[in-house]
Amino acid sequence: MYMSFLDEKTDNECYLHRQANFESKVRSYPRKLPFAIQSATGAWITDVEGNKYIDCLSGAGTLALGHNHPVVTESIKQLLDSNLPMHTLDITTPLKDKFSEFLYTLLGTSSDEYCLQFCGPTGADAVEAALKLAKQVTGRSGIVSFSGGYHGMTHGVLAVTGNLAPKQGIEGLMSPVQFLPYPNAYRCAFGLSNEQSVSAHITYFENFLKDVESGVVKPAAVILEVIQGEGGVNPAPIEWLKQVRRVTKELDILLIIDEVQTGFCRTGRWFAYQYADIDPDMIVMSKAIGGGLPMAVLGIKKQYDAWQAGNHSGTFRGNQLAMATGLATLEYLKENDMAAYVAEIGAWFMSELKSLQQCYPRIGHIRGRGLMIGMEIINPSLLKQTDGSYPADSVVAANIQQDCFKRGLVIEKGGRGGTVLRFLPPLNVTKEELQQVLEKLDSALQANQ
Repeated sequence: MYMSFLDEKTDNECYLHRQANFESKVRSYPRKLPFAIQSATGAWITDVEGNKYIDCLSGAGTLALGHNHPVVTESIKQLLDSNLPMHTLDITTPLKDKFSEFLYTLLGTSSDEYCLQFCGPTGADAVEAALKLAKQVTGRSGIVSFSGGYHGMTHGVLAVTGNLAPKQGIEGLMSPVQFLPYPNAYRCAFGLSNEQSVSAHITYFENFLKDVESGVVKPAAVILEVIQGEGGVNPAPIEWLKQVRRVTKELDILLIIDEVQTGFCRTGRWFAYQYADIDPDMIVMSKAIGGGLPMAVLGIKKQYDAWQAGNHSGTFRGNQLAMATGLATLEYLKENDMAAYVAEIGAWFMSELKSLQQCYPRIGHIRGRGLMIGMEIINPSLLKQTDGSYPADSVVAANIQQDCFKRGLVIEKGGRGGTVLRFLPPLNVTKEELQQVLEKLDSALQANQ
């Protein structure tokens, strides 16, 4: 009975055809990664035809330890043997208590400063909660977000997401939301060189919120990603982050940091905001926090916990299985000092990518931190723009992604027009595996010079 789903269909095309019949046109990944997965271990995926791939997508960063890591699978077995309910709404259990206590140690704080809100099992629901709470705390309705930001696809959260494509034809999104330019080390929104860009962004942000003639009423909150993921792996400059925190504190505006993809060692720190040594008012956590299973948690400074019982609820906020796998994963990350490992191997991997850049003019820019790295693909035959960058090339980026896939490398694209190749391997990926990533990428780049 257990193996009954392994039937006689043995080729990818058959499964993809059936998926197209079964599922809505909203599906996205199968259009770029046309295979059916049979099995997966660590950084490796095997499809139904026996082809093997190195996974540099990792469930969009969800699988911190890769596929089916022993500490994760063992935690599932232990929970199943324990007779603990699969989910408990928001009723506590010894497991939930232990998970909560451990999460506090990672935040580097105590329950005297922050409290935790277990949300529905997606990052989008935790962002929804943060936005609602900010409005309730401040009595104000406006939200400031940033171009290129990605915070989810639910109706309210879509309003603070920068990508325009999913907004087309959707009327009545949450308002008022004001978008400001987000710093980009390669493409400055003001057309300035990188040296001038950071200062311009800091000045613009502060003037925007303090100018009595700006036309914008003081908002409830500012929401941002310390490193934009879907937006093209754009790390915010440290000084800009510090100034954003200073200004929001001065004006009594809540700062919501979205760590859904960057959290839990992905960038070489437990949380990306720690690079700037700032203190968010709310921290949105999901993806890796559940050890591969769905979970989302909102960290809230206690003075802003203005909820009344049941103001933001959800049936599956008590997912005990995700707490088991999440706790096992987070304990493994800490016991093995994975933040330091990710910082070290990520720096090596980025240096190797920059070596490739010397050989391929199509690579315009490489950026990121830890094992969250982006490679922007350009057209160097065109004229440079005012900020010194070359125009991006979405067609070639898509071709490189497909050629990587044919060579057994799974990567995603992001950024405007999908021109940034994104690398999100498991945090415990080995140097030998990354060397294979480089070899496959090198071949794909050669085919698209």
